[in-house]
Amino acid sequence: MPGVAQRAVPYLPLGLIAGLGAVLAFLWKSPCRFGGAWNTGVGQYTNFCYTDIYPLWWAEHLNEGKIPYVDYPVEYPVGIGGIMELARRLAHGDGLAFYDITVVLMGISLVVGVLIMAALAGPARRWDALWYAIGPAVILCAYINWDLAAGALALGGLLAWARERQYLAGVLLALAVATKFYPLMFFGALFLLTVRTAKWIPFLKTAGAAAGTWLLVNVPIMLISFDGWKRFYSFSSERGADWGGLWFFFQHKDWGVLADPDLLNRMAVGALALLLLGVAALALFAPRRPRLMQLCFLALAAFMITNKVWSPQYVLWLVPFAVLARPKWGALAAWQIAECWYFFSIWLYLVSQDPEHANLGIGDTPYFLSMWARALTIAVLMALVVRDVLRPESDVVRRDGADDPSGGVYDGTPDRFVLPARLVTSSVRPAASAWAPRVDRSAAPGESGAAHPL
Repeated sequence: MPGVAQRAVPYLPLGLIAGLGAVLAFLWKSPCRFGGAWNTGVGQYTNFCYTDIYPLWWAEHLNEGKIPYVDYPVEYPVGIGGIMELARRLAHGDGLAFYDITVVLMGISLVVGVLIMAALAGPARRWDALWYAIGPAVILCAYINWDLAAGALALGGLLAWARERQYLAGVLLALAVATKFYPLMFFGALFLLTVRTAKWIPFLKTAGAAAGTWLLVNVPIMLISFDGWKRFYSFSSERGADWGGLWFFFQHKDWGVLADPDLLNRMAVGALALLLLGVAALALFAPRRPRLMQLCFLALAAFMITNKVWSPQYVLWLVPFAVLARPKWGALAAWQIAECWYFFSIWLYLVSQDPEHANLGIGDTPYFLSMWARALTIAVLMALVVRDVLRPESDVVRRDGADDPSGGVYDGTPDRFVLPARLVTSSVRPAASAWAPRVDRSAAPGESGAAHPL
């Protein structure tokens, strides 16, 4: 215990600050939680305190004592359904108590997520986790939905991977996917780095544990009520372009084929596939292997940009990975400003949809400007991360000679898949640093363990 306590002490200030962030996020909802604005129509928008949690108490028939999936189909994965059921049982029929209990669980998730992010960042960059602990966009969006729970699980899974505990990594990542779908993108990042390093056994351990865990938590619900379980997947497929998504803009402005609702699913999947192919090409063609957090960020950002809906709380997904991918404050601050701008814009835009209160809201132009500002600042972040991958000397994480502090078995491992040098343009050059690969114990006796170009 003394050793554990000694290691924990440096994280205590971050934990306390994250706790402060959780409290500030709760206080931000005061006009709704204590002032009754949730029950006054546009009041929840003009006071900027909307949440999904409180109205879903009635919309999902939790107030009637119905069990998610079993008694009523729920539009969320089973992880959120489980949190709903736990909070329902503890709330004893009180909608406000249901919200408060959920907030406590999400606040704990935020603190845990911040501490895990700090561990992933490493001792030298531990304080980068402040972006997640008390960032303005995090405080504004913390309790709109259940996203913080998925964030803690996903970060926990990646920390387990970084500590080379592959089975635990698979379990936690699978639970994250069973709570929100987006952590599925991280398996792609792991796969691509496995291709470059040939570390197949650790990856297969994680993938196998993930598959088993996902089935373990989903199959019982499928057997009890398949229709209730599949509601999330059918809803995701059937829903049209919605608030925040670029597809919503295209349809609103009637931009030709991009506005065709019949082609929406295929266009969204195609756009995501195209961006992910770009990420894969970067991962495999880069002269030096990208860091795991860089690929996680790029894959997740691609998923968000091409999604049919882009809710304000999705910022919670991206903050830890944007910071871990590129911990430079300038571009991050510009993006956070854009996220805050969008947060206020969406609620005022919703106010304008009510004819009786349209004068209190904003019109199409300011709303769509905020939407594009958010998308473009993320696109800029993606471009900067790509530049860091192609020019590792500009990557602040690698400036001290580190390779991939969060990479687990990838850290310091020589490549097994490298393109011929002639296919890499002369403008792209690996960083000159003190980094040297660690010994590759998987090499056969007599082999050097050096990279093997194809």
